[in-house]
Amino acid sequence: MHWDPRYERHYSLPGFGYEAQEKLTAAQVLVVGAGGLGCPVLQYLTAAGVGRIGIVDFDSIELSNLQRQTLYSTADLGQLKCAVAVRKLSENNPSITIVGHPVLLDDSNDNAIVSQYDIVVDCTDNFAVRYIINDCCTRLKKPLVFAAIYQYEGQIAIFNVADDDGTVCHYRDLFPQVPSAEEAPNCSENGVLGVLPGIIGLMQATEVLKLITGIGEPLVNKLMTFNVLTYQSMILSITPNSERAKVYATEKRVATQQDRHLGQDISLIYPHEIEFYLQDKNVSLVDIRETYEEPPFPIATQEIPLSALFDRLDELKTAHIIMVCQSGKRSLHAAGKLKAHFGSAKRVSHLAGGIISYLSINKAE
Repeated sequence: MHWDPRYERHYSLPGFGYEAQEKLTAAQVLVVGAGGLGCPVLQYLTAAGVGRIGIVDFDSIELSNLQRQTLYSTADLGQLKCAVAVRKLSENNPSITIVGHPVLLDDSNDNAIVSQYDIVVDCTDNFAVRYIINDCCTRLKKPLVFAAIYQYEGQIAIFNVADDDGTVCHYRDLFPQVPSAEEAPNCSENGVLGVLPGIIGLMQATEVLKLITGIGEPLVNKLMTFNVLTYQSMILSITPNSERAKVYATEKRVATQQDRHLGQDISLIYPHEIEFYLQDKNVSLVDIRETYEEPPFPIATQEIPLSALFDRLDELKTAHIIMVCQSGKRSLHAAGKLKAHFGSAKRVSHLAGGIISYLSINKAE
């Protein structure tokens, strides 16, 4: 028996002890999203000693993230969240394994990634990806610990786990169909109180620990809501929804209804690779920022603001187009739309992390 003093408080905890800690050591958990919810989930699962933790996130760190994403600092701006999270979490607990997956989870990679883990934790703020996670976990029979936040309220639930009656519910039993872009709120548009994802993320991490160790009563087939302004909470029972199967049967792949182009045949070009690609005369770098945006990009680009992009498609002459913006978000969306327009006629890529990431890496060098 290996006794690690790091976990002494777990060993001495009634109803937990060495056996529960050993279950944590043997567990493999995938966290999708390393943002507001993902940061506390990752930090506490790491501290608890979960043996193998995977992180899926393709985004880079922005200043506006630091109000709630406490794993990062100003020194990390422009870097990929996945890379920074792996480094810092590994420093916090070098006895466990942290694996980074710096990609957008989609139908080309979901099975391969999710199949490596025992439990999946949905910490995303993207509805399209949320349904991809649910559908993949349903296919592979993986427990899914879900959470979402909106302004002052959070939700938590556990799906794809049988309750005492043998009933298994999925996210689609709550929301069978992907909402339209107009119906789907997000933090950037509607805001969120910075402490809320910390509170909900800790609850989400607690549900993961309960599932792994068998302690307590996990929120299986239950939806818990919590309001941070009033501290009011309630737990609602979830039952199978007959509409779920009907809706799913009519969808080719659910995320085609909302930004499904994201990641579809769109390759990521990383900052250290950009000069190599631009040696080819058939490759062009297109800066889609508006004319007033700073800083300037030190590499020569074709400047076509996103607001005018689809009025100036005739200016995109090369066979391979690399889109670039400030942080990589707009360029990914624009690349998806361009790919839908050009089809196989052109290769479309985007610069991961955008200009911020490029400048950060080259400054460091």
